[in-house]
Amino acid sequence: MKLTTCIIDDDLVSQFATRYCIQQSHADFEIITCSSGEEGLQVCVDLFETENKLPDIIFLDLIMDGMNGWTFLDNLQNLFKGKDLPSVYILSAFTNSYDRTVAKGHKMISGYIDKPLSRSCMDKILSEEEKNRSQS
Repeated sequence: MKLTTCIIDDDLVSQFATRYCIQQSHADFEIITCSSGEEGLQVCVDLFETENKLPDIIFLDLIMDGMNGWTFLDNLQNLFKGKDLPSVYILSAFTNSYDRTVAKGHKMISGYIDKPLSRSCMDKILSEEEKNRSQS
């Protein structure tokens, strides 16, 4: 089954590294890349309107100009109340220990990853996603 993955990060190098890691996982992915929280939210709205679904996995940077990752999460939750929300993995440099603490306890966040995304971390995510889908 093809999984739709959305990378939301304003750093082009990080986008490239994350995309590359996902592609190297050998799983079947459609990868959507967004450079801002606003663009990521619009992609979610468009995907829901055209295909009646949201991305399966979102890799989200927290620190971005304009709409940051926290605001993106709030908006996603408000726009899609009662819908199956994506698994969200925070992909951040975590220079702020407060962000790491909040990410650990946030109900919408499936995990947090220090940049860059590694192959072993991607394998763990895929394993977790397969387990979650088999329980649904």
